[in-house]
Amino acid sequence: MTLSVVIPAFNEERLLPGTLNALHAALQSLAPLGWNHEVIVCDNNSTDHTARIAADLGARVVFEPVNMIGRARNAGAAAATGEWILFLDADSQPSPALLQATVQAIQSGKVLAGGSTLRMDQGPFSVHFAASIWNTISRVGCWLAGSYIFVETAAFREIGGFSLQQFAAEELDLAKRLKRLARSRGKRLVILTTAPLVTSARKASLYRPFEIGWFLIRALFRPRSTFANREACAMWYDGRR
Repeated sequence: MTLSVVIPAFNEERLLPGTLNALHAALQSLAPLGWNHEVIVCDNNSTDHTARIAADLGARVVFEPVNMIGRARNAGAAAATGEWILFLDADSQPSPALLQATVQAIQSGKVLAGGSTLRMDQGPFSVHFAASIWNTISRVGCWLAGSYIFVETAAFREIGGFSLQQFAAEELDLAKRLKRLARSRGKRLVILTTAPLVTSARKASLYRPFEIGWFLIRALFRPRSTFANREACAMWYDGRR
């Protein structure tokens, strides 16, 4: 079996090296389990050295000119050759234990897709508290965090990949459609909890509490129009890193 790791990256020259180094170390632990792997970085029209750094660190680089997370993930997935795809954010570092738990879930034959709980790498108490709330919601509802999603390649392609109508929260839309497909096949989605994904809390330092709070209020009361509006989702696209 081959696992294709797809990393969307927009101006990620600062954090991408750490992610790729941690990923390569974790992937080595899959060899005894009989798994091969490939790493694909989708350069989402970066203006820094993201593409060169990715290539230097052994990733295959593809290019998506339209700056949109869903498009970048879909472009990376289109180049994937593995039976399973793992979508990983450029600011997140999976452990060997997490990848091994992922493979064990896949090999159970009962899982169509899955994700992981999160652990923030830094930040004030409020950031870790917010992560704990999300982890509870994720576990109870089997909602996938975009920073770590594994899915059967054929299933991902069957449902058409990530939505091209959303600039954020596209992973929730994907999870909703995957749940329907999983039920029709007698399978399920799973959230792994034994080895949480370490991911960056940088938004907490890059954006004022008012900016984050206003986005969350908009997303809560007007989710469809908020996620479909690039300006409303500026935290993912304004280039602050």
